[in-house]
Amino acid sequence: MRYTLFDRRRDELLLLARVLLAAMFVIFGWGKLTGFGGTVGLMTALHLPVPTIAAVVVVVMEFFVGVAIVIGFYTRPLAVLLALYTLATAFIGHHYWTMPDAERVANMINFYKNLSIVGGLLLLGVAGPGRYSIDRR
Repeated sequence: MRYTLFDRRRDELLLLARVLLAAMFVIFGWGKLTGFGGTVGLMTALHLPVPTIAAVVVVVMEFFVGVAIVIGFYTRPLAVLLALYTLATAFIGHHYWTMPDAERVANMINFYKNLSIVGGLLLLGVAGPGRYSIDRR
């Protein structure tokens, strides 16, 4: 009864949540797509095997899956997939426990930011996209 406001605006709030959760992925994924050579260089610097393929995976996950979540296309499975990707990037890119003091704090913040985003994506996977989505059409 006391959550009536949230119940009446559930679909609008789910749309807002999708946009806010995916905004970072779409923005940075676009940068990685348009600067693909730099993305390959980053994958090389992270010592990932087959950096070009890793860069393609990164662009697909961040930009294309991000856009799919914004428009509500296959929202539940893609939110869970993006949550797993985000968890992996936390361990690959923000392993603060191995870094010197100067880098540790910034990477610790980013590591836990990633974990928070994982939580939001898992909630989206459970809640679904709401009415304002391709999934509901």
